[in-house]
Amino acid sequence: METFLIDKIQEIAFATVTKEESLWQARVLDSITIVELVVEIENEFGISIPFNEIVEDNFETVERMINYIQSKK
Repeated sequence: METFLIDKIQEIAFATVTKEESLWQARVLDSITIVELVVEIENEFGISIPFNEIVEDNFETVERMINYIQSKK
């Protein structure tokens, strides 16, 4: 899961990232790239992510994304 997320973020945002890096503060993610990433996550993991849950608390770092995805399974 970690490798998938890092690879997708790097592919979508054209930036190298780490598991603990703040993706919003580093401006890796923005309103457009997060939508692309959410679609990839939904397709890969077979989950549905409601629009109101696409917030920094859930998508600030790769580590938080992993925790969020695991809570949806």
